[in-house]
Amino acid sequence: MRLPQSIIRYFSVRAIYFLTIGMAVLLFGMAPVGAVAASSQLTCTPASLQFGDIVVGQTETLQTPVTNNGQTSATISAISVSNAEFAMSSTSLPMVLLAGQSADVSVSFTPTSMGWTKGSIKFFSNASGATLQLEVTGTGVSSDPVTASPRIASFGPVALGSSSTVPVVLTNTRNWNITLSALHITGVGFSISGPTLPLTLGARQSVTLNVAFAPQSAGTTGGSLFVFGAGLTVPLTGSGTVPGQLTANPGSLTFANVQVGSSQTQSATLTNSGSSSLTVSQATLPGTGFTLGGLALPLTMAAGQSATFSVVFAPQSAGSSSGNMTFSSNASNSALNLPLSGTGVAPGALAASPTSLAFGSVQVGSNTSLSETLTNTGGSSVTITQANVTGAVFSISGLTLPVTLTTNQSVTFTATFTPTSAGAASGSLSVVSNASNSPLSIALSGTGTAAGTLAVSPTSLSFGSVTDGSSSALSGTLTASGASVTVSSASLNNSEFVLSGISLPATLTAGQSTPFTVTFTPQASGATSASLSFASNVSNSPTVQTMTGTGAAAVQHTADLSWATSTGAVSYNLYRGTASGGPYTMINTSPDSATAYTDNTVVSGQTYYYVATAVNSESEESGYSNQATAVIPTP
Repeated sequence: MRLPQSIIRYFSVRAIYFLTIGMAVLLFGMAPVGAVAASSQLTCTPASLQFGDIVVGQTETLQTPVTNNGQTSATISAISVSNAEFAMSSTSLPMVLLAGQSADVSVSFTPTSMGWTKGSIKFFSNASGATLQLEVTGTGVSSDPVTASPRIASFGPVALGSSSTVPVVLTNTRNWNITLSALHITGVGFSISGPTLPLTLGARQSVTLNVAFAPQSAGTTGGSLFVFGAGLTVPLTGSGTVPGQLTANPGSLTFANVQVGSSQTQSATLTNSGSSSLTVSQATLPGTGFTLGGLALPLTMAAGQSATFSVVFAPQSAGSSSGNMTFSSNASNSALNLPLSGTGVAPGALAASPTSLAFGSVQVGSNTSLSETLTNTGGSSVTITQANVTGAVFSISGLTLPVTLTTNQSVTFTATFTPTSAGAASGSLSVVSNASNSPLSIALSGTGTAAGTLAVSPTSLSFGSVTDGSSSALSGTLTASGASVTVSSASLNNSEFVLSGISLPATLTAGQSTPFTVTFTPQASGATSASLSFASNVSNSPTVQTMTGTGAAAVQHTADLSWATSTGAVSYNLYRGTASGGPYTMINTSPDSATAYTDNTVVSGQTYYYVATAVNSESEESGYSNQATAVIPTP
């Protein structure tokens, strides 16, 4: 069957465009329905060889036939193997296969290491698809079906009365299931826990057994773990030791009255009175005011060994402090408590929080305030009579004098920095009272900076004409000058414009810029405008950018196709694709006997590729015709 020449054209509501392909006429060359070309074609059945699990160092050989399924002879001229663990048996080349003839080839696998591997064998010939590729895979395995990690469970020294556990991981190294039927353990003090047996391990699957050692006597002990069903034995070894005993001398430490701000030190001794070494891992002190000195932890002590340490009591406030100092170790008495007690006494004293006030950079004409807290940390009341500020740009508020503070009582007030010129400024707040540390001085500092400005570039955005429902984006930039500027928010007065690409609030240092994007998406035809306002801490706030745009109605395009009648055809099918050479999709919903078709589903700016087929009275469809191209204009 054969299709005649073809002409394709498309039109829109604005204008009619004529597209000619090959001097305004396209020949849709149709191959006769049912025609088959004769050629030689090589295949392997199966297309891949899977050797499975082979012990490392051993060799397995498999055969597969290579068949010429074509109608002419084929000659194999060369064979290549991509992985050295796979090999071809001697094959005489060149090998000629007549049409329909097969020949067996042998492939061997000799793994050199454990694990899965693959390769490919390529047969080069003069057949169609000149290279035939045979995929090969295999797995190298150990000679042991089940392995143990660790191979020997060693517990080392374990104190009498305690126990130690070692996890033993059993792994099935095969690619088939293995059933562990039973476990048996020998040796005094060894025990085992874990999953219930019998247990089936899948290929490469593991299971964990917990082997415990609780020595019954001092000395080295050995044993074995037998895994039935796997033929596996895991040696066990451990050593029982007599636990150490930790004592302290004296048995408690009591500190006399210690004035707040000073300290008192006492010494004590730790002794290992047991018959084996022990390790002191941690010392925990009660509350505040007590500190440990002269003892580096962790500390290992041999039998009979002693270590001297010190405890310092430095009370932070008046009153009694007590509690236990606890030494944690692996001794038989794993937690040794040493009672500590002491009493702190102190005169009235003032503490400032924070101890100094740094206001940072503040623009001239603005001000910044910080909170300050005074606390009586002594043991008696404190009366504040004066608070004197030096530095004309600093001031305080919220502190009414005189004021009396009882023990641990606080008063909070505000300090303010109001620079009158650019540059660094410093001062101090002197607090006069009857406290032991009067007068209390609090340093004040700050820097005056010149007022900043904020500029937007460009000052206006013109989006031009944009199709309704589509979008156009333009960029802008905000720039700070003079001083740092904080942009707090932005607002647009027209919902057809959207701001993006900037996160607010944002602080820009002097000379710094930040970009942003405005997107125009018209919802209706016609001109429109908007303004974008950036609010900031500069004197010229808000900073405004204007914008204009015009919405344009969308244009609907169509592609009109027609062709001449094909001899013997009762209907036609039309196919369309978005890439030259396909793939194509049929766009007529049923066979069409007409020789013309209008495609109403094209999109502006898109290029389409069309082919056609002819169908005869026996519903046989021809191959694709030559390809025709339609470029849809924008908009």
